[in-house]
Amino acid sequence: MTQEEQAGARLLELVAVMRRLRRECPWDAKQTHATLAPHLLEESYEALEALESGDPDALREELGDVLLQVMFHAEVASERTDGTGYTIDDVAEGIAAKLVRRHPHVFGDVTVSGADEVKQNWDAIKAAEREAKSGAPGSVLDGVPFGQPALALAEQLQRRAERAGVPGELAGLDGAAGLGAELFALVARARAAGLDPELELRAAARAYRDQVQAWEQAQRS
Repeated sequence: MTQEEQAGARLLELVAVMRRLRRECPWDAKQTHATLAPHLLEESYEALEALESGDPDALREELGDVLLQVMFHAEVASERTDGTGYTIDDVAEGIAAKLVRRHPHVFGDVTVSGADEVKQNWDAIKAAEREAKSGAPGSVLDGVPFGQPALALAEQLQRRAERAGVPGELAGLDGAAGLGAELFALVARARAAGLDPELELRAAARAYRDQVQAWEQAQRS
């Protein structure tokens, strides 16, 4: 099999394109991690929207835009000379090593009974990694990004806590009142029903959009 026929061969082409843009395009050349940050979030949302649309061609295109952001950030990092730089190969090597490390049932001699045990092992390995890095036991909530949308944040906090064996009643914020507490409890209800609260709300938002647009059309006729 030639290199051109191998999966991933086109990624080398993208690396070359990205490097040339950093040298020859004024806009690309002046970008930093900070200026690119909004695009990383925006492209991820656009990929999610394409996924929800059911259009495979749109999803492929949007995944390319997400990949571009990864490549762009790695290229910016590779140009640093203060010892903090890294390349796209370092990024790929890191995630590949992490996947191997956290899948001992595939790359090692561990036996699992199913997907649930895979998740349990993943969490245990991740906790051990956090402890090794910090030198002390951490929280199961370490690493949860609080900059994400509040609905997704609440779901991730509850999911992490549940896996760690935290009592389910804490999802009710121990009797706390207020709209925020009610919304937090509603997230717990959705999870208990096997639903993703973020996706459920997005579906409701799309249905509302359709109703508003139908009403607007009716007003014009």
